[in-house]
Amino acid sequence: MTNKILLSFIVLLFCGCSLFETSHQMNKNVEELVSEGSSAFLDQDYPTAIKAYTNLKDWYPFSKYAILAELKIADSHFYLKEYDEAILAYEEFEKLHPKNEAIPYVIYQTGLSWFNQLGTVDRDHTPALNSLNQFNRLTDQFPRSEYAQKANEHIGKCLANIAGHELYVANFYMRTKKHAAALKRYEDIVEKYPDSKESKEALAKIPECKALVDKEK
Repeated sequence: MTNKILLSFIVLLFCGCSLFETSHQMNKNVEELVSEGSSAFLDQDYPTAIKAYTNLKDWYPFSKYAILAELKIADSHFYLKEYDEAILAYEEFEKLHPKNEAIPYVIYQTGLSWFNQLGTVDRDHTPALNSLNQFNRLTDQFPRSEYAQKANEHIGKCLANIAGHELYVANFYMRTKKHAAALKRYEDIVEKYPDSKESKEALAKIPECKALVDKEK
């Protein structure tokens, strides 16, 4: 009797697994998923596009459309302003396909994902630093790319944001009487961002700051 119960349990278990697997089978072919994803993307229905392209990538990883799906997933996150997800997707694409012709675009989009998160000078300037790094990498590696030209249009704003943040911190140190730290920041601004308005302001404050540092010695 015990053996019969055990056998029945095993049969039910395998039947259950079979039903579970069947319910998760993909009933759309590659072309249908491409069409669904493309239509949704053109209609700016990016969540649906992500779903369709993810299904394509997961179920048909060796399809000629799989690379397109990876890129469109990243683009969809970008247009949804889900920049963290977009950055991860673009970076994964570059890691998997470093020789792909879309790499200049991917680097630009990675930089733009950071750039679109730029805040005011009193906020964390990591987005400015990271976007500047991506744009500089793009212009160094692919100087003739159309995306390198676009990157150049954003580099100035990145530098201004970083210099502004550095000046904000330097002024904070000055107000809180941390004169040595303030002096170091002012001097760094003058050295690293010589043509900026922040450099002119820092240069004007250096003599006073130096005097205060000398007085404290």
